[in-house]
Amino acid sequence: MTSRPERWMYRSERWMYGSGHPNRLAWVLNRAWGIVGAIGFGRGRLVTLEVRGRRTGRLISYPLIVADHGGERYLVAMLGERAQWVANVRAAGGDAVLRHGRREAVHLDEVGPELRGPILRRHLEVAPAARSFVPVDRRAPLADFDGIAARFPVFHIVPSPA
Repeated sequence: MTSRPERWMYRSERWMYGSGHPNRLAWVLNRAWGIVGAIGFGRGRLVTLEVRGRRTGRLISYPLIVADHGGERYLVAMLGERAQWVANVRAAGGDAVLRHGRREAVHLDEVGPELRGPILRRHLEVAPAARSFVPVDRRAPLADFDGIAARFPVFHIVPSPA
């Protein structure tokens, strides 16, 4: 059972991303959260991903939440395959920069669907806004997460050699 504030948050998140892309309000909020993440707020979870656009080649920024699991760090696409940052990371061959108070050159390795379940569950624990996009409750058995894992890309964050 979810509380009234949680239900309101879920509805508003789904409204802001109803088309699979951020509406104007979500775009403004994403820009603000991107700045906050780049500065380094968010206790290490909130980061700003910078990656080259697949069409323009411009550097594009996305605010994301880092999920930790098994001592490793991961990025999860809450919008699934339709997330623009996923297409841009794939086109860039996984090369990107994370900003979280400092710049960190990284390589993002896509995790296979068979390994995503526990990472998805952890992501829902640390990223409440993502809960409205994942059709499984964060307290559900791991088997439920394994069943939807193929729909949500997950990337392992690997520091790039200097």
